[in-house]
Amino acid sequence: MYVASCYFSYLAISIALTIWVARTLHSSGRVFLVHAFGGNEELADSVNRLLVVGFYLMNLGYVALFLRTYAALDTLRQVIALESSKLGAVLLVLGIVHFLNILVLAKMRRSPLQATHSVPAAMAQ
Repeated sequence: MYVASCYFSYLAISIALTIWVARTLHSSGRVFLVHAFGGNEELADSVNRLLVVGFYLMNLGYVALFLRTYAALDTLRQVIALESSKLGAVLLVLGIVHFLNILVLAKMRRSPLQATHSVPAAMAQ
């Protein structure tokens, strides 16, 4: 009985966290993406949707892969301990993926800024 309830609550919490983070990133990231793509809103919105789809696939795939347990779950304490370690891993993956996305987008954002603020070679002489 404890194993099934652990699986169910792990899936419910992980899916809820994934949806919440994805929605937050989607809505808050639009302005950042529009700026990173030089004001091209259509491209920014398209990339934003693709990032969300990739985020869902990667995170839910991770959740599914680590659903199974071979641990004996005889007490509620064991269920909570196992579930907290699994949810902690999910949160770490969410954080790492988010951080890597921000790094990539910040790098993309700097490229157009550097190009528009650089002095042309003919004017530098």
